[in-house]
Amino acid sequence: MELNVKDILTRVTRYNLIRNGRMIYIDVHKKIQGNLAADYIAVPNLVNIIAESRHQGAGSTEDEALSDCLKKIKGLDLEDLFPKVVSKNNTSESDKKS
Repeated sequence: MELNVKDILTRVTRYNLIRNGRMIYIDVHKKIQGNLAADYIAVPNLVNIIAESRHQGAGSTEDEALSDCLKKIKGLDLEDLFPKVVSKNNTSESDKKS
């Protein structure tokens, strides 16, 4: 393959998770080239916003990565998976309440 040495290339399988009437995607990436935490990484996302790394799954197979991810997000509200919005003055919404 004609890629740069540090490029990462993955093949993606997409799952939809519907929780409490809301939907997110879970993309499971299979490593083709490059350095990832494992051969497969499962990443909850809203297309252009990815979940914090602590909510992502990893494994040596697609099923392991997806299961690891689902175990990590079980019982969480979907909005708890994603980074909090930071305002222009660089304080999060939770900082403003303090």
